[in-house]
Amino acid sequence: MINTQPNNLKLWFLPVLSGLFIGTSYIPFPPWASLFCFVPLWLFWSQQTRLRNVLASGLITAFIFTLIGFNWVAHLLHEFAHLDWPIAVFGLLIYALIAHTFVPLAGLLWFIGRRKFQWSERISFGLMALITVLSEAYSFTLFDWNFGYSWYGAKLPLYQWAEVIGFSGLSALTLLCNIPFYIAWQRRKQRSGKIILASVITGFIVLNLSGLWLQARIPKSDATFTTILVQASTENAEKMAAELGKGYSREILNRYLALTDSALKTHKDKKIDFALWPETAFPALLGDQFMGNNLPLVLANYIHDQQLPLITGAYSVDTNSRLITNSLFVLSKDGEILPPHYSKSILLAFGEYIPGENYFPQIRDWLPETGHFARGTGPNSLLNLNDFKMGAQICYESLFPSFSRSLAQLGAQFIVNVTNDSWYGNWQEPYQHMYMTLARGIEFRRPVLRVTNTGISTVSLATGEILEQSPIHKPWVGLYEVPYLKNPPITFYQNWFWLGPCLLWGALVVLLAIGMKKRTT
Repeated sequence: MINTQPNNLKLWFLPVLSGLFIGTSYIPFPPWASLFCFVPLWLFWSQQTRLRNVLASGLITAFIFTLIGFNWVAHLLHEFAHLDWPIAVFGLLIYALIAHTFVPLAGLLWFIGRRKFQWSERISFGLMALITVLSEAYSFTLFDWNFGYSWYGAKLPLYQWAEVIGFSGLSALTLLCNIPFYIAWQRRKQRSGKIILASVITGFIVLNLSGLWLQARIPKSDATFTTILVQASTENAEKMAAELGKGYSREILNRYLALTDSALKTHKDKKIDFALWPETAFPALLGDQFMGNNLPLVLANYIHDQQLPLITGAYSVDTNSRLITNSLFVLSKDGEILPPHYSKSILLAFGEYIPGENYFPQIRDWLPETGHFARGTGPNSLLNLNDFKMGAQICYESLFPSFSRSLAQLGAQFIVNVTNDSWYGNWQEPYQHMYMTLARGIEFRRPVLRVTNTGISTVSLATGEILEQSPIHKPWVGLYEVPYLKNPPITFYQNWFWLGPCLLWGALVVLLAIGMKKRTT
């Protein structure tokens, strides 16, 4: 083992290199280093005799790739929390220190296990990789990113395997592929190292070719619908003023009505099944108890006059708690609300609720400006309009495969996602969030309709093909003719949702058992 004393400071370039590799393989970058991004860090860990070096190197790697891949957090803090730029940048630095602690955690668990059980080199490295994979999969993070999404962002056909193992499975497979690269590097001067490297490249090609085969075998659609997506690009200051009752409500509604009207005139030869507006697009409370109010009446009359069904995000009120809900409503062509409406159930921590406030209510006194929303009942029903069976998602909920699986289990023919990404800038987060949302359609082979306040609004098909994308931070309307299946098939991933995690945990148990057995013999 090599001890990283001052004369070996050059070894500390290895965790820095891993951070650079990982960060520059996140969307919007191509996943150029995903298959070997952890190799430098693992090489460093394998040469350490001190736990503090392992922890420090893990923190360095995570800090660097978070700064690169998630620097939009500074824009969020500036725009949403109204912090000055120096303070927002400082907040980004704090976030980068704590956002991906799975890296030092993996190093900690592996190092303690190796020291306690004296694993052999092969067992030690296998456990190093598996512990990293499982730590990444089960660590808490506000933005549940994984290493599978980048393949979709790069449009490499291997992402089609998500219908079998999900994007979480693709993420695990990506990290596990770092193992042969690690071995190939260690044996780079030997023939075996070159064979291993060639095998990995061959396997990568085969996965992509088989991805094309998976795409080709998707059943042909047996129905279509036509929809218009409306992106008004309302500024945050206007939205907040409207939410606080300080004006702009009528102006915002008029903007949506004008954009919708222009689309109807442009496509007057088309039969449009419904229009779709984004998260909290309607700038007033909506629900049966509010339909006599001014703005709901204006909306209902417009819909009735145009004979155009509408799906829109809006705030409402939970009848039990009397708290505000972030909801999604379907209005018929006569302007009537069709039950059931959906209220967001996976709330954003520190944006829509405070973690732990149910047990310690005094926390609310410390953070009075934090949103306080009622939580919906979850994905236990579908939105209904005519014969369409629509699975509803609001913003953040698209990041959780189990949520979309519940919609698929209910028989959703397609997924409707409404989002407001206006807090995050226009370079990284809108693209990252878009691909994470559309990924659910590949896992369960359903179209996904995604409409946002400021972009990116689009539609993806069951094949993963992404149709026209809206510009960012510009008013826009798009018309889509979307093919779908009336009775979508059940994917392998939907049916065997827990198989991947079980295999990973099972492999961990087997390796631990082998390691313990060899220690006692």
